[in-house]
Amino acid sequence: MKISFSEADEAFRREVAGWLADNLCGEFETLRFRGGPGDEHSFPEERKAWERKLAEGGWTCVGWAPEHGGRGLSINQQVIFHEEYARAGGPGRMGHIGEGLAGPTIAAFGTDDQKRRLLPGIVAGTEFWCQGYSEPAAGSDLANVKTRAVLENGQWRISGQKVWTSLAHESEWCFVIARTEAGSVGHQGLSFLLVPMHQPGITVRPIEQLTGTSEFNEVFFDEALTDADNILGAPGDGWKIAMALLGFERGVSTLGQQMLFQNELEEIIQIARTNGAARDPLLRQRIAEAWGGLRILRYNSLRMLSGAQDGGLRREAMIYKLCWANWHVALGKLAMDVLGPDAELLEDGPYQLGRLQSMFLFSRSDTIYGGTNEIQRNIIAERALGMPREPRVRA
Repeated sequence: MKISFSEADEAFRREVAGWLADNLCGEFETLRFRGGPGDEHSFPEERKAWERKLAEGGWTCVGWAPEHGGRGLSINQQVIFHEEYARAGGPGRMGHIGEGLAGPTIAAFGTDDQKRRLLPGIVAGTEFWCQGYSEPAAGSDLANVKTRAVLENGQWRISGQKVWTSLAHESEWCFVIARTEAGSVGHQGLSFLLVPMHQPGITVRPIEQLTGTSEFNEVFFDEALTDADNILGAPGDGWKIAMALLGFERGVSTLGQQMLFQNELEEIIQIARTNGAARDPLLRQRIAEAWGGLRILRYNSLRMLSGAQDGGLRREAMIYKLCWANWHVALGKLAMDVLGPDAELLEDGPYQLGRLQSMFLFSRSDTIYGGTNEIQRNIIAERALGMPREPRVRA
């Protein structure tokens, strides 16, 4: 694990910071610090234009291999890019699911033809992806997927429903876990399909959240079609590929996520200094605990990144979701306590929430999405520690 950078790395840091200072301005100035979790509905077209601007500068998919259109940056340089991006207030990435999840998975498991067809649009910032995992009866229990796909006349015919699909209404493609083997249960018989979103058999319905926003959606597949060769791996490989994708999710972008957390913490500290909350010893102690907790998250991420980035879930990666989710929920509570009575006031009308108010409300979901805390603890116990499953007792 490395916790410092070489002079060459620091020179690269200056290059990244300089490019962002020169380009995150003018027409893109309004995007600074916008579009993150709880704010993903904001400025979608402008953020798509920003993706294309990043691509022009060679700042999309920076960790991908050059043969896939990336820059092949070292882990250190990828960490620096994500940190500087967040520090500069770079907007939430419209292409993060394609760049961080779909692309690396296609690169690892796809055919040469799939890589040729699908990776360039992600690199160019012109094609966006969403994730078709969760269903009404299969959230954390992904093996309970009911969406089905049948191969007919050279096409997969897909029927079912996905839910909590981030930015489905802005996406050209969705990777879908579907049951392709009749009568299969659990992990067996699942396949990983790549599905074009713009077709008559797909309906996207927004889900209004506590914040009044709707970046999440329900997606209904009514005999939607995708070509037979839009399957990643072989039929039945869906569970293996889905788990590898979750490994990529615990990758280098976690350091960028922590810089966003750092921005939130710094805003809380500034407010505490301004409104006098910093004089409260209990609030000072909680601020110190938040600062220390964020450093621990960083060091654990560096441990995660010290190994191979091949989609495997190392022990350090298995604890990450549980740790950051609990930390962020506590930060949301701290923000409201530091704001004091101002936390109860809306800015200009219904749902006109301040940034920290939105963060507090959205953070309530952190311990649920991406695998609930309970599921995360099961993963740690069974896969990291090798503990046996508790046998089910029938009544």
